[in-house]
Amino acid sequence: MIRPSHHRALFTAIAAAAAMSFTLPALAQFNAAEAEAVFEDNDCTKCHSPDQPKKGPSLKKTAAKYKGKADAEKTLVTHMSKVQKVKQDDGTMVDHKLIDTKDPKVKKNVALWILSH
Repeated sequence: MIRPSHHRALFTAIAAAAAMSFTLPALAQFNAAEAEAVFEDNDCTKCHSPDQPKKGPSLKKTAAKYKGKADAEKTLVTHMSKVQKVKQDDGTMVDHKLIDTKDPKVKKNVALWILSH
């Protein structure tokens, strides 16, 4: 039997473990260094930056646009995988460059990294 004086400690330990189970998976879902390397290797930085608009929206603006949307990751992966016309900040329409990989895990990692901004 647990002593009443130990109830608080037990409750605190259970609450902390429960909280970690919700936050750790979210933090472990992507590798930021790998995603950033793919982003740079594919010249995405020509049009996008973490927090300032260039020819295209910042990663922060993109993350805000998709925040809370269930299909955010899928939408970004599709955007990286299929040629689409996009409107640049100056109004010109161009074909969006694709991420040069067939590996869906790499694209998912980049999408999750973008959404973390």
